[in-house]
Amino acid sequence: MGELGGFLKITRHPQPQRDPRERVGDYKEIYRVLPAVQAAAQGARCMDCGVPFCHDGCPLGNLIPDWNDLVYQDRWREAIDQLHATNNFPEWTGLICPAPCEPACVLAINDDPVSIKQIELAIVERAWEDGWITPRPPEARTGRTVGVVGSGPAGLAAADMLNRAGHTVTVYERDETPGGLLRFGVPDFKLEKWYVDRRVDLLTAEGIHFEYGVDVGRDVEAEELRARHHAVVLAIGSRVHRALDVPGADLQGVRFAMDYLYARNRWVARGDAEGDDPELTAAGKHVVVIGGGDTAMDCVGNAHREGAASVTVLDTYAAPPGPAARDSVAWPQAPRRLVTTYALDEGGERRWTQTATRLEGRDGRVVAAHGAYVTPPPGPEPVPGTEFELPADLVLVAIGFSHPEHAGAVEELALELDRRGNLKAPTYATSLPGVFAAGDARIGQSLIVNAIAEGRRCARVVERHLAAVQVV
Repeated sequence: MGELGGFLKITRHPQPQRDPRERVGDYKEIYRVLPAVQAAAQGARCMDCGVPFCHDGCPLGNLIPDWNDLVYQDRWREAIDQLHATNNFPEWTGLICPAPCEPACVLAINDDPVSIKQIELAIVERAWEDGWITPRPPEARTGRTVGVVGSGPAGLAAADMLNRAGHTVTVYERDETPGGLLRFGVPDFKLEKWYVDRRVDLLTAEGIHFEYGVDVGRDVEAEELRARHHAVVLAIGSRVHRALDVPGADLQGVRFAMDYLYARNRWVARGDAEGDDPELTAAGKHVVVIGGGDTAMDCVGNAHREGAASVTVLDTYAAPPGPAARDSVAWPQAPRRLVTTYALDEGGERRWTQTATRLEGRDGRVVAAHGAYVTPPPGPEPVPGTEFELPADLVLVAIGFSHPEHAGAVEELALELDRRGNLKAPTYATSLPGVFAAGDARIGQSLIVNAIAEGRRCARVVERHLAAVQVV
């Protein structure tokens, strides 16, 4: 454990971050790494609980008390080994995971939890800085090959684990660069893309082969991919948007949030406006975001940086009663919404228990959003007499995703689906022998930490399959 009684004497340190008034002027990372001395002090707050519920809160089963204690003891080299034992990409989770481990911390019952996420990031960045993370290719190859479709966190985690086992792995990505939604869905100011490139460079040095601009089902047939490899892992994400079912949803200027984020991330990567869709910009516009999750907040942050005239979020959820949303659920569950987020700290307004009921247009373009307050779940249903109108030049729909795209590999292989339209693979094996599924494509839209856990677990199932494969 950390310092005896440390949690009684040491308070939680807020995550270091840039001033909101400064950071809205650029797309650079907004969060900072906790200095070593402060990280050690935060590690001292860990209580050595008889039952560490943080393990239950973390889908990866991270060895949190272990590396908290090692940081407290200034044994950073051992801490990164403990961190990598369960997490392939701790810098990604240290930056953008919503940290379900923290509300599950026993301290969170009546105090601020241990700064688990900050300590995690401090460990891995110290490891990179001191040169402890280096390529470690497998000593021998098995002669078996695996094709992984999708280079998001689930696909990369599966590829990493299978490569470590000595299998020859090729990752197929339909976009021009790796990372999936880490690259195109998460803004640079939350995760600068060199964090992704650094890991992919390491995976490449360890022997994983990457092919970009390859859309399986279009550029290469799925059956051909099966013929190339002894196993195929589909980690294609959940990319079919949930549509907004209100009058006016088909007007110009009403777009899916992920289309907007893709456009903005590509703009940041290029540094110019060449080829930009003029509709997918918030500059000088009244922006209305429908939905209140992480994707919605990322749209808000981008709109601020573009210089939007106004940004309003319509969130069907009720405002949590406590300042830290702790009172909204019972410990050790994670709260569904926070009172504020990094994006709202920069500006804009979130309007609780409200939604759009129709969108008004002029000459085919959206000009206003009409809405109303809504009833609590299992609704929401509009409440009569609470109607309102907002100016709207750009409406971004951020109400989630339904299931993975079926056109392409899924239909070509005639894979069985579950009732929600996800790939039916209860044991990670799909209905077709030798084809496996992991991540959002299997479980539906979820968190990065779940995606990494999915990739790791899927890899173990693939390994058992490959053990029975005869290599000629």
